Amino acid sequence: MQSQKVIVYQLFPRLFGNKTTQMKVDGSRSENGSGKFIDINNSGLRELKKMGITHLWYTGVIEHAVVEGYPENSIPSGNPLVIKGKAGSPYAIKDYYDVDPDLAEDVATRMDEFEALIDRTHKTGLKVIIDFVPNHLAREYASDAKPEELNDFGVDDDTSKLFDVKNNFYYLPGKSLQLSDEIKSRFPGVTYEEKVARATGNDQFTSSPGINDWYETVKLNYGIDYSAGGKKYFEPIPDTWLKMKHVLHYWAGKGVDGFRCDMVEMVPVEFWNWVIPQIKHAFPWLIFIGEVYNPKLYSAYIRQGKFDYLYDKVGLYDTLVGVIRGHRSAKDISECWQQLDGLDRNMLRFLENHDEQRLASRFIAGDPQRAIPGMAVSAFMHQGPLMIYNGQEVGEIGEGPTGYSGDDGRTTIFDYWHMPEHQKWMNNGLFDGALLSANQRLLRQEYININMLCAESAITEGLFYDVMWHNSDNDAFNSDKLYAFLRYSKQQKLLIVANFDTAEQKASVQFPAHALETLGIPRPVKIDFKDLNSARNVTAGSEEIISTGVELIIPGLDYLVLEMEY
Repeated sequence: MQSQKVIVYQLFPRLFGNKTTQMKVDGSRSENGSGKFIDINNSGLRELKKMGITHLWYTGVIEHAVVEGYPENSIPSGNPLVIKGKAGSPYAIKDYYDVDPDLAEDVATRMDEFEALIDRTHKTGLKVIIDFVPNHLAREYASDAKPEELNDFGVDDDTSKLFDVKNNFYYLPGKSLQLSDEIKSRFPGVTYEEKVARATGNDQFTSSPGINDWYETVKLNYGIDYSAGGKKYFEPIPDTWLKMKHVLHYWAGKGVDGFRCDMVEMVPVEFWNWVIPQIKHAFPWLIFIGEVYNPKLYSAYIRQGKFDYLYDKVGLYDTLVGVIRGHRSAKDISECWQQLDGLDRNMLRFLENHDEQRLASRFIAGDPQRAIPGMAVSAFMHQGPLMIYNGQEVGEIGEGPTGYSGDDGRTTIFDYWHMPEHQKWMNNGLFDGALLSANQRLLRQEYININMLCAESAITEGLFYDVMWHNSDNDAFNSDKLYAFLRYSKQQKLLIVANFDTAEQKASVQFPAHALETLGIPRPVKIDFKDLNSARNVTAGSEEIISTGVELIIPGLDYLVLEMEY
């Protein structure tokens, strides 16, 4: 039985600690600056701990391709034709055994600086998650930090074959890589040569990937022959499996507490079934979070693949964003848990991450307050973990073009940039929020309140009961704007109601008799509903709750968490 709900804060070190305020579009590292490991100091870590965070996902730690290298440290510059943005994509790994030199004060001691960050994080009482990118790597991948006894990816490949179980990559024999004119036009006079083209990371088996493909990456071969209808060759164990097991073991040995695994559905579930138990045998405390977008694969990657948690993106995230924007009804939320086949506690809930548009941007809500009822539902609906993205709690907007990234409401992961709202909380490394507006302070406190309520017994270990179906024909309950459910454990019973409307809602929430039986509440009895987030209290009889409902007033863009006592 878990004693604490996992609450992940996705922290992007390159952006988190950057104190530069004046940005140049498509600016260089020296012009726009870069956050460092050391910027994630004890003050910042303590404030994140106070916020209720349990795990920090340090995003973009492993060395990825960048345009401007460090020749004085034998780190060559990268070819801009196969790098997205000057800072590069954190998911185009250049060396699985090293950390991003941009994040170090002294490039020569970059690994020591990361290990010191792990130590600081642990001493603060927080756990460390890093990315594991198994499906693809940078086109200019070359490890200078790997153990000497290991051969690098692709060194022993037979490039005359599209597929060979011993190969690490897929090849297009007789064809060289042909980047699109749209890509090449960005860098006149620059050339890139790949004599035998390799398949691109997003499963594009073409020598001419387009600008919307993951053209900067190469897909790894896990023993599936796509030219033969996906025939699998898993015995003997493919070389790529062995190499990736070693990578996981290496980083677990550094003291990390878990891995957020990128695009796991593009890697065969059999690999995860093989590797995760072995890594956990050596490091039993590890958690594995998988980025999976196909709900039909959830069961396989949890039950067969042995993941602890999966993204609940195509499901709760998409639905909540629709409700927040006013495009969907709150009653649609019920469909999310109904389709999970009992996997609710294995789903990681969030409303922002590095791939998604900012809630405060004009593309989603415009006003970050509009997301609060959605965050409450994400946090309280089930036992599974919650995630908050860097700057979400102070209304980061992600506004304006940055270089490779345009004005799309996302905080760029490809450019040297900053997060101006987050910088107000960071306050030049003091992390005291002194520069935040009054509304931002209130917003951040609301996120803290949600996180703290996640410590309630009914939230951490309790079960879920949806009362929306029973209120679908209830004229005194606006099911388009309100979402109501129960959470219950032996120690505690909660009624939770979220209001997605800007206006206050008056509602009578009815319970089916079966709900009272399930919660073990006797009949007849008077029930006191005590709001754990305010001074609001209501009393209603059990028979009254069944017939007409408990009468509530839910403020606009807010929620109630009502503890039931009888």
